[in-house]
Formats: sequence, C-alpha cells, structure tokens
Amino acid sequence: MLARCLHKLAGRRFLLSCLHTSRRVQNSHKIVENFKLADIGEGITECEIIRWNVKPQAAIQAFDPLCEVQSDKASVEITSPFDGVVTELLVQEGQVAKVGSDLCLIEVVKETASGSSPSIAEPVNVSSISDSNTLATADSNTNEQNAKSSTTSTNATRSKHPMDPTFTPDAESNLPVFATPSVRHFARQRGVDLSQLAPGSGRDGRIEKRDIDKYMASAITTERPVPSQDGQDVVVELGKTRYGMWKAMEKSLQIPHFGYSTTLDLTTLHDLLPVLNANIPPHFLPPLAVPTPTLTVSPSSVYPPFSPPEVPSSGQYTRLTYLPFLLKTLAKSMLDWPLFRASITPTTDSPSKPTLTIRSHSDISVALSTPNGLYTPTIQSADTYSMYAISSQLKHLSHLGRQTPCGLTPKEMPKRGGTLTVSNVGAIGAGDFAAPVLVPGGGVAIVALGRAKWVWDVERGDGTGERRLKLGVSWSADHRVVEGAELAAFVECWRGYVENPARLIADSV
Repeated sequence: MLARCLHKLAGRRFLLSCLHTSRRVQNSHKIVENFKLADIGEGITECEIIRWNVKPQAAIQAFDPLCEVQSDKASVEITSPFDGVVTELLVQEGQVAKVGSDLCLIEVVKETASGSSPSIAEPVNVSSISDSNTLATADSNTNEQNAKSSTTSTNATRSKHPMDPTFTPDAESNLPVFATPSVRHFARQRGVDLSQLAPGSGRDGRIEKRDIDKYMASAITTERPVPSQDGQDVVVELGKTRYGMWKAMEKSLQIPHFGYSTTLDLTTLHDLLPVLNANIPPHFLPPLAVPTPTLTVSPSSVYPPFSPPEVPSSGQYTRLTYLPFLLKTLAKSMLDWPLFRASITPTTDSPSKPTLTIRSHSDISVALSTPNGLYTPTIQSADTYSMYAISSQLKHLSHLGRQTPCGLTPKEMPKRGGTLTVSNVGAIGAGDFAAPVLVPGGGVAIVALGRAKWVWDVERGDGTGERRLKLGVSWSADHRVVEGAELAAFVECWRGYVENPARLIADSV
C-alpha cells in the first residue's frame, strides 16, 4: 500500500515537472573574431600601420578608434566593428599589411537563447490566478525599473553614435565627431581638433573640409612653438610631413647611390631669355600685363583661331627663368634615354626580382620646400609642354604648396610620381654643388641645381678666355639599375640641348 502511494506520487511529480514552464535562459559564449584590413581606396593593396589606439587585453566598443593606417594616398583611421576585448595584435606599428589580411583578434561575447517552449503551460488552481497575476505584475514593474535605470546609466556614460537609429542630435548634450576618414586625415595634417567643430555643416552633422577651412581662416593661431623665455630646452614633436621625410630618408639607405657632378654653360640661354620674355603668350600673362593689339586686321575675320587652354591666376607670370628651359630640355633628353623614363616595379610572382616599367612620356618631379614641409609634386608628360606651359605649372605648384594648409592634391602628387626629380637648391643658397638623396619609389635619378654664376673660362676664345655663365649640377642615380657611364652619357645628352638651345627649333619645325 505504501509502495503504491509512493509510485503514484512520483508519477504525478514527474508529470508536473514535464509540464512546468520556466523563464528562457540566455546562454552566452565567447568567440574570437578576426578583424581584417578592408579595401580603403581604389588601387590600394597595402597599408602601413602607423599607430595602434589599443593594447592587448584592452576592452573596446563599436566605433571606437582601433588603429591608424597610412597608404600611398592618405592616412586613414579605422574603427572597431565589435564590442569586445582585443586579445592579440597581429601586425605591429611600422609593419605593412596587405588588404584582406588579419590585423588583430577581438574576443566577442555572443548570446543564444535556450529553454523549453513557451507554448507549454503549467496547470494551476483558479484560486491562485490572482496571486500569480499580482506577482507577475510586480516582477514586470521591477524589470522595467531595472531596464530604465540600466539604460539611464549607459546613456550617462556613453553617448549614442550618429549611425544609431535612436540618435537625435537635439537630444544629445555631447555630440560625437562624425567625419569621413579623408576629412579626419585632412584635419590631422592641419592640427585641427574636430571636437571643436561638431556638429558640422554636412548631413546629420557630418564635418566637411569646408568647415575645417572656415575654422582655420577665423582662428588666429600659429603652428610654431613659442620660444622659451627662461633659456630652457624645448622639445618639439615632428609633424606628419617631416616625420614622413624622416621615414623616407631612412629607407633611402636601401639604395646604392652613384654621384656625378658637372657644370652647364647657360650663356647662350641667357642671351635668348629677353626674346622669350618679350613673346610670352597672352593667356599666360596677368590681365594688366596683356599688351594691347595693334593689328588693323583681325586674325579671326574668316574663322576664329583655336582657343588657348584656361590658365588659373596662380599660374600666370610676366618673366621666364632658367628652370622651365632646364626642365624642357631634360624632358627632351629623357625621350632619347628610355632608362630615365623607367620606374622600378617589383613583380607579384617574384618580389625579389624587380622589373622596370618604361613610361611613354617624361614625368618629372620637383622638390618644393613649403611651410608645411618638403613636397615633390610631379609635372606629368613634361615633354608635351612648352617652356611657357612648364613655367605656368611651376608657378601654380609653388602657389599650392605655400598655402596654409597645403593646397597640393593627389592630382599634383600622383601615386607613382616621377621617374626623375629636380631640386633647385640654387634658388636659396649660393652653393655650386650638393649631394641629393634618392628614396624608394622616387624614380631612378635626382639632380640638384646650384646657383648660376659668371666665371672666367680660360678654355674659351683664342687662349685669353671668355666670361661665361656656368651652372653647377649634382646627380645621384640608383646604381642598381643605372650604370655610371650611362648617367654620364645622359648628362652629356642634356648638355647638348642646354648649351645649344637652337636645336629645339629644328624639332618644332
């Protein structure tokens, strides 16, 4: 009898346990996400990690700055797509990462729901329904109060991101900075704190470049540190441009340089310049310097002549110098010597065995010292320009480079640059020669121009000598691909055009 009662009781308890419902339990588990370097721009295949904003085992939230990378075109700040803990940095600062490769590992907490089906109900007594409803209502109110307090505390410590659907700019007291990576890079180059500009004039408060320009135009600031008045030492941090020069000069040690120096006779060119200056095309002249036509017959009486290309005011000038002529003759010599129109291009199949890419035109870079640092804008296809057009390009590039902030864009500084670089150091100092330095990716040769000086050449004339205008030039070539004899022969080819400018007349006839 006792055994039968125990058996019935056990069966009833087993049935009730099967029919009993419980609250769904949230089970969480941790997984490791591989964060990869995404494609940040057209034509970009790799980036250098400039700075990590986090350390291993550091907690990070979505949209927090993760790292800053530098490509051939710009510096970009990458944010985290996850909430979690950074467990390992796979690429260290200063190393280069390929697009699609892993940058770091982030441990993320994932939640999954488990439990019995909510459709199964437990039989209860009618008398206990009211008590159950009362308890359920109390639990519901408690949960709502806890959720509200949790939400309030979260909002108090962290403001919503503008991409959040519940984000309302008017309701946020501390607006986050919302700007594209290119705008952030633009602001970093100019030392502007974007938090001072939020919200911007763009959509949803996005900060645009025009906001930065307006801010810099209205702010009375100076980029130079205030000199110490008490005689103590001052530590100055290198800016982005000068730090880039630091890294480029360190990489230049990978190139074996071959130097070559000589002088060029500019006397004939000096005598020719007054004629060239008197015949500058009108569209290169400022409006006030354009001569009044004196012809009684119009050249467009039958058909209008071709309209000259539009020249910006920053590219207009009234006087030619020696430099446009030297660049023009240099571009002409590069057509005769394809080696100096070449750039080193490592192959993808065998990176240790590079190849040379011979360009169809002469791309010449010009070293430009600006208030922001050293830049090397490129005159592409310089062989297709006239001396007047090259002079206009130089004037325009100098205008852009000396703006604060710098006005040079990827159009003036293309990714592949020039195959030959010209540094006109003679325009600043009185030196005759220099020792220019090549950097990887900067072409196969570089020349430094000294200051032109009048000297007495005893080898000229009938033995008594002549007064001649001489220019000292100093060359450095990449000795991995350029032989010393080839560089010397190329300079002699260039000399043939510089010292005999009448040769250019035959080429244009």
